[in-house]
Amino acid sequence: MSWASSGLTHRGNCRSTNEDAILERPDRGLWAVADGMGGHSAGDVASQTICSALAGLTLDGTLADRVDAVEDQLLEVNEALRLYGKDFESEQQPATVGSTVVSLLVDRDVGVALWAGDSRLYRLRHGQLEQVTRDHNPVSDLLDSGSVTEAEALAADTNVVTRAVGGQFALTLDIAVFDLRPGDLLMLCSDGLYRELQHQRLESMLSKRRGPAGFELDELTRELVSQCLCGLARDNLSVVLAGRER
Repeated sequence: MSWASSGLTHRGNCRSTNEDAILERPDRGLWAVADGMGGHSAGDVASQTICSALAGLTLDGTLADRVDAVEDQLLEVNEALRLYGKDFESEQQPATVGSTVVSLLVDRDVGVALWAGDSRLYRLRHGQLEQVTRDHNPVSDLLDSGSVTEAEALAADTNVVTRAVGGQFALTLDIAVFDLRPGDLLMLCSDGLYRELQHQRLESMLSKRRGPAGFELDELTRELVSQCLCGLARDNLSVVLAGRER
């Protein structure tokens, strides 16, 4: 099955710089969104380093081999960013050069997500939008237990992430394996997008796609970013859409 994709990233309405980065490699079945940690040193360096490192992978062999290659690369970047951050440290101010990341690998009817932090992967199937990844932040446990609603979780102060590339001495990436069918639409995004456009609105917008190949993805990505910018858009925002032929 052939894949098409479209991605956009924007600094938003309030930030002076964009610390997000995106990667599209439909020829290799690889996509990623990285969100540099706002308020930390060189968040844009962190996100760009992640995407550049993943873009350089050859990704030969089986799907398991490719998953291992992506995981190993992200762990190497984690160590490199930790060492880079030491250049910014002082006795009074320890520095973190870090970024969240969500990456996607596809092979025929199987998709694999690898992530750290609160950038997300969604799958739209038959008009139903499902979140594949689970955020790494203190509120996620409350959301999973039903103690808070999705709206309450998004309104809470969840800017603190419990995992990030460059943020831990020993980084653990979460991995999710899921099935793919013709007609599925996959969306990778940073929190700057899903905090502006909540679940039901995203589901409605993505369900309006048309056409067999590509689903008019460029139009969809532009519409998603435009709708975010019509709101507060206080953070950088990024989105990558990937779809396969019906």
